[in-house]
Amino acid sequence: MLSILVCHSYFLRLDQKQVQRAKPCPPLATLQVAAMLRSAGHEVSFFDSMLAEDLSRFVRQLDLLRPQVVVFYEDNYNFLSKMCLGRMREACVEMLGMVRARGARILVAGSDASDAPGIYLDAGADAVLHGEALNALVALVDRLNADVHLPTHLLSTGLHDVSIAGIAGPERGRAVAPLPESPNVPLPAWDLVDIEKYRRVWKKAHGHFSLNMASSRGCSFRCNWCAKPIWGNQYVQRSPRETAAEMLYLRRHYRPDHIWFADDIFGFKADWVNEFAAALAEGGGGIPFTIQLRADLVNPRMTEALRAAGCREIWLGAESGSQKILNAMNKGTRVGEIIQARRMLGAAGIRVGFFLQLGYLGEKLDDILATRRLVREALPDDVGVSVSYPLPGTKFYEQVKEQLGDKRHWRESNDLEMMFAGTYTSDFYRQLRDLLHDEVRHPGAPALQDRWNELVDREEEYRHDQSEVYLDSHVASAGVLS
Repeated sequence: MLSILVCHSYFLRLDQKQVQRAKPCPPLATLQVAAMLRSAGHEVSFFDSMLAEDLSRFVRQLDLLRPQVVVFYEDNYNFLSKMCLGRMREACVEMLGMVRARGARILVAGSDASDAPGIYLDAGADAVLHGEALNALVALVDRLNADVHLPTHLLSTGLHDVSIAGIAGPERGRAVAPLPESPNVPLPAWDLVDIEKYRRVWKKAHGHFSLNMASSRGCSFRCNWCAKPIWGNQYVQRSPRETAAEMLYLRRHYRPDHIWFADDIFGFKADWVNEFAAALAEGGGGIPFTIQLRADLVNPRMTEALRAAGCREIWLGAESGSQKILNAMNKGTRVGEIIQARRMLGAAGIRVGFFLQLGYLGEKLDDILATRRLVREALPDDVGVSVSYPLPGTKFYEQVKEQLGDKRHWRESNDLEMMFAGTYTSDFYRQLRDLLHDEVRHPGAPALQDRWNELVDREEEYRHDQSEVYLDSHVASAGVLS
């Protein structure tokens, strides 16, 4: 059997916003792959870049363990991995060079690698896997187990003849349809993680310790801007009792004070949540947790089920207070549903955060002020603010790709740079971000309204060329009608 080093390339230290937030989570998908390979009989080690100060430990592991295969498998549950940040790509390329210099075989999988396989192949990868690609990964590892020196062109055979589907070999051709994935993945190899290192970061910054879980993979909704390079439009859900069993396992062995569910949509139906709550109660009780959910899935029965299960905080993808913009996004929700969901959850004692997105195609000042009105009326407990971010594979990307320049990814998650010609400049949206945060932190403050007035009075100074803006609005409207 093979000696395999499993790793990922998200370094907290390279993302200053996340350093300040100090809420690191172990890489779930990476740890699931480590567990899967170990259960197949391979000798598996793990390098966790999340809290690494540099690459010295990675180099030591390469030199001391001398792995035959190194698998770079990014954490598909981490939305920051989906953002394909520039500094993480650079870190991965550097790591690939270190591995290649030592002669190990290299397999790479992740959102950025799925979108831009050539970059990773040029850096030394033997094969880049598209999407989740667990079956393809198993097939490649089986080939290397039979002959670890198998030439690359034979290793990646299957791109065109589909003997191993979903792999981009040196030919850099288009990947064929992936092999069907198993509906279930192994529990993460938690024993490979330095849990106490994570606990220290959390305790120092927040006074409590949180771990992460996932009860599902993917999302079946089709918002125009949402990139889905890993799971496409499928939504695969674990059983509620299996999910509860994992939470109870974490409670017994690692004692977290809180759980972050990384699902795009947690629970989906009240029946699932009720069974999850019942299984936790039978096991002696669960752990308080935070989830993400759509506003249109919140109703009295779901609210009560979530409260009973131990949900303490929910982040809603509100996006905008303008119905016109929600429609343009193909979001499928209504502003009234967002307000109703916030009030219903708040009445049940559940904190509510709004994810807000600025700068979408066709958004004008009136739409921005509608978002401010939403925040003032709904009074969420927190907000997360970003600007529209075009990623390959989305309808939104196809609408703006001709406007994109050399910079197609943010360097870090606080970049907030517009990469296409929206209505306003990046500086305008950064000021809006700060104002919307202060609407939550200091609601009703006189100085806050003065800042709004000043920005609104000067908004024309921040506009892009009006011919570009007109074109964007026209394209956005056409997208809604098509």
